[in-house]
Amino acid sequence: MKILVTGGAGFIGSHVAEFYAKKDEEVFVYDNLSRAELLCKDDKNGNYNWNYLKKYKNITLIRGDVRDLERLKDIVSKVDIVIHTAGQTAVTTSITNPLPDFTVNVCGSFNVLEAIRLSKKRPYLVFCSTNKVYGENVNEIEVKKLKTRYEFAEGKYSKKGIPETLSIDHCKHTPYGCSKLAADLYMQDYAQLYDLKIGVFRMSCIYGTRQFGFEDQGWIAWFTIATLLKKPITIYGDGRQVRDILYVSDLVNAYDAFLKSDVKFGVFNTGGGVENTLSLLELLDKIQVKTKKKSKISFEDWRPSDQKVYISDISKIKKQLNWKPEVAPAQGIEKMIEWVEENKNIF
Repeated sequence: MKILVTGGAGFIGSHVAEFYAKKDEEVFVYDNLSRAELLCKDDKNGNYNWNYLKKYKNITLIRGDVRDLERLKDIVSKVDIVIHTAGQTAVTTSITNPLPDFTVNVCGSFNVLEAIRLSKKRPYLVFCSTNKVYGENVNEIEVKKLKTRYEFAEGKYSKKGIPETLSIDHCKHTPYGCSKLAADLYMQDYAQLYDLKIGVFRMSCIYGTRQFGFEDQGWIAWFTIATLLKKPITIYGDGRQVRDILYVSDLVNAYDAFLKSDVKFGVFNTGGGVENTLSLLELLDKIQVKTKKKSKISFEDWRPSDQKVYISDISKIKKQLNWKPEVAPAQGIEKMIEWVEENKNIF
């Protein structure tokens, strides 16, 4: 089996590539190594995962851009599966510089779909979507304020979290939310119009090793890195924001479950669910207990469209794909701490 991973030098993409390489599949990693440029950051580790994957002889590294349709068509025509993880990933960056957010997330995703539609092999497709497609509709749900977190008030969302049926319309999204939603809808339409096998995974907070988080993206990784390196941490809002968190190996297992399943098309809210939630303040406390270290914390105003609580209802993905999270937050955070401790020299 031949598998193409777009954005394969990124955090999620590199874990996907490694997963299938270990299964002796032939893997093509397609990446333009533009993370620093897209995020407008000095990213000295932009090539880390690219170089990490060189140890696998069955991984072919291809320097390329998803905005290049002709190049994509050529590569996609040779593979059986495409896992599309390439994208601009930061909300604040999309606000300050919306053009690359649009061209990468919308045009790049459209190109992937076109390449698949035109391929005689009609490869299966997994798409990395996001909980941000629901925009500020999430903030219309009543919450209650506790000492260290917000929670959904008593009602249908307090028991299971946000289902795939929550409205994606008539609300503010930020450019990032808009671009991912546009791609999400294109995935749904192509799957049904052209009879393609496509899985759309609306992901909550994914974390794990080889994630180079920073202030605007990858908060679990960033808080871990900052604490261990004694860097100051700025919290936007009051720190009681809650997310359901999912370790990256569980995410990759979800993709694999879809690809092996008889499900032809599906949109899946994908996260840790109600049993695996943390607030920012709770995470900092857990890291401090584990490491005996504490960063200087400051607070700033809330960022646009930040959700006070987002918890995925994972009932659908559990039922249709026979999948569930296996790595508990305590275990996953410990893995993160160990990895950062072992690799302090690269930060």
